[in-house]
Amino acid sequence: MTTKFTTDHEYIRVDGGVTGTVGITSYAQEQLGDIVFVDLPAVGKVLNKGDEAAVVESVKAASEIYAPVSGTVTEVNAALTGEPGLVNQDPAGAGWMFKIALATPLELDGLLDDAGYAELIK
Repeated sequence: MTTKFTTDHEYIRVDGGVTGTVGITSYAQEQLGDIVFVDLPAVGKVLNKGDEAAVVESVKAASEIYAPVSGTVTEVNAALTGEPGLVNQDPAGAGWMFKIALATPLELDGLLDDAGYAELIK
C-alpha cells in the first residue's frame, strides 16, 4: 500500500495500483477545525487531476478537495453525510472521502511521499 500527498493536503492511498482512497490529511483537518458538512462527488464522476472533487465546510471556512489523480469515482464514504466529524476524528481511516479508479497511475509519481509531505508542513 502506497500513500501519496498533494501540496493542497489531500492524500491518496493506493492498494494494488488501480484504485485509490482519497481524503484530507490530519494537518488539513487541524487547520480547518470542526468539520460540519462534506459534499462528496457522485459515483461515476470522471475527474481530471486537480479538478474540484468535494467540498468540506468547517466552523471556520469552506474548502475544496481536489482530485490528486485523474480517474473515475467508484465509491463515496456515505457515513460522512450523517457524521462529517469522522474527518476530524480519523481523517486517514474512517474519515476517507472517496475512492477513484486511476486513469493514469503514473500521475502518482508527481505527488509527495511521506518525507516530502512532512517537509511541506514543517
